[in-house]
Amino acid sequence: MKTRTFAVVCTACLFLPVAGVTAAQASLPGAAQQSAVIAAVGLDDPAKKEIAMKLVSSAENSSLDWRAQFKYIEDIGDGRGYTAGIIGFCSGTHDMLELVREYTRRKPGNVLAKYLPALERVDGSDSHEGLDPNYTKDWKTAAKDKVFQDTQEAERDRVYFNPSVNRAKQDGLRTLGQFIYYDAIVMHGDGGDKTSFSNIRKRAMAKAKTPAQGGDETAYLNAFLDARVWAMKQEEAHSDTSRVDTAQRVFLRNGNFDLKTPLSWKVYGDSFSIK
Repeated sequence: MKTRTFAVVCTACLFLPVAGVTAAQASLPGAAQQSAVIAAVGLDDPAKKEIAMKLVSSAENSSLDWRAQFKYIEDIGDGRGYTAGIIGFCSGTHDMLELVREYTRRKPGNVLAKYLPALERVDGSDSHEGLDPNYTKDWKTAAKDKVFQDTQEAERDRVYFNPSVNRAKQDGLRTLGQFIYYDAIVMHGDGGDKTSFSNIRKRAMAKAKTPAQGGDETAYLNAFLDARVWAMKQEEAHSDTSRVDTAQRVFLRNGNFDLKTPLSWKVYGDSFSIK
């Protein structure tokens, strides 16, 4: 089940200046300079965030057009019930329930509001009880509503994007590492189970130090991706690890820590590029 619990650690290490850092930033000592560097190239920069949305969409929906996915909904047979929307909200993992609750708070009486009791019942399971036969049709209707689109984006940021990017910054990771964290939490959620984001991170930290701990960024990210691949292989539905092996590792091998374009990668046999 996807849950959200993030620990907090302090940052303390010397980060070498990179492109985009001002002379004033470069003169800062230690952790202050590190924070300035990460802020300068963070995934929350609008242009970088757009790249992140396209990268995730290529893996989740085989398309770079992530905005076309507001209406997406299907049961992909992974035990999480219906998967839907721009980030794969699931009826069995609580985030879809929270999404529809927030949509209803913003727009009472919307077309999905009547499904809240059913979503509460199926939460934690792969059941469609109370959702079929019209839930998928009504979801697609709701997806035409700007309020629902805005709600999907807000919940994506609150539950997944902002926590993972903030966690990565605390660990001293640049834009690529921030994306690697984000993609991991999108797929695995966060919680107590062994394949959750936090436990993937713990597994990586047992092998390598984060940059904030004084470790090498490449070594740590390779350790994190190794742990991520292990987690993916624990579940048949996620056993194809190409979104790591032929995408994220390619960027890492190229030393593209700032996710600079052009980018070329493959996911599940499909080739993509951002010019």
